[in-house]
Amino acid sequence: MGTSGAADIDGELGSALAALGVREPVTPENLAAWQERDAVGRPRPTARELRAGGRFEVDELRVPGASGAPDVTLVSARPAGATGPLPLLYYMHGGGMITGNAWSVLPRLLREWALPLGLAVVSVEYRLAPRTRYPGQVEDCYAGLRWVAEHAAGIGVDADRVVIGGKSAGGGLAAALALLTRDRGGPAPIGQLLLCPMLDDRDDTFSGRQMAGVDTWDRTSNATAWQALLGDRYGAADVPPYAAPARASDLSGLPPAYIDVGSAETFRDEGVAYANAIWQAGGRAELHVWPGAFHGFDTFAPEAALSRDAREARTRWLRRVLAPSGPGDGPARQAPGAAGRGTTRQAAGAA
Repeated sequence: MGTSGAADIDGELGSALAALGVREPVTPENLAAWQERDAVGRPRPTARELRAGGRFEVDELRVPGASGAPDVTLVSARPAGATGPLPLLYYMHGGGMITGNAWSVLPRLLREWALPLGLAVVSVEYRLAPRTRYPGQVEDCYAGLRWVAEHAAGIGVDADRVVIGGKSAGGGLAAALALLTRDRGGPAPIGQLLLCPMLDDRDDTFSGRQMAGVDTWDRTSNATAWQALLGDRYGAADVPPYAAPARASDLSGLPPAYIDVGSAETFRDEGVAYANAIWQAGGRAELHVWPGAFHGFDTFAPEAALSRDAREARTRWLRRVLAPSGPGDGPARQAPGAAGRGTTRQAAGAA
């Protein structure tokens, strides 16, 4: 990948990418078949399997959805025997808004973060596009977050130490959820963990064009996913920020963000731009651009040096943001009376 204009891919990661072979992009024509293959092939561990022989306590919860919407399934897990209210990672899975499930991500989250950090994890089974279009996904996530905040004592979590997070589409949903809960005056997370987040429906960044046909998730697949999510609104000038957070004109008053992308991935430029916009709004963001990394590199090559570095950096950030802080040292929190500030903020249900 050393030719002019092409992104240089890390050698260790490049070997993993080559081993994947040619990946057919998602198109409107093959979307249904792609979803069927994912539903069959993606792991979906049971609650018993997730308990890992008694290492974790795991419950599947059905909680009320938004008005007129079906209930939302939450998978709640915590280290077995942990006492006292635990800090919580409220997590949205990846899959381009069109694939994935709440169960498949949990073994890794529990192994890498729940045990070493003493975290509880709640993973959200939001509805997928195109069967459900925007705002169904973010409303499912918001309804689940509200329920968790209201029932924190009952499920043994600390409502004042909640980090929202996700990867790829889940990272985009976490960013959208941070905007939505800010504007509705809802639960106030103390951090947002945005891993290679899917933020911009316009699909016209330099990195998107640069990695076309190369990245594991390229601009063809990305356009297909956004079209599935937005339907007739795809390409419109007024797509709401709760659908595509890169559309937001006001990023003030948000919880501190951790954003990471690869330098050789489709989402590089929109992730960098989002961090920059948070800084310009006076907010706090920690940005990592992993050199030579493609989309989802740490999933496809978990033992690569860059993958290990990325996991360690994310863990350090989580440890810092969850640490008890003195007066004036903690993250900025949304004031209840600040909901709805500005003319560009619009509740997703009314969009």
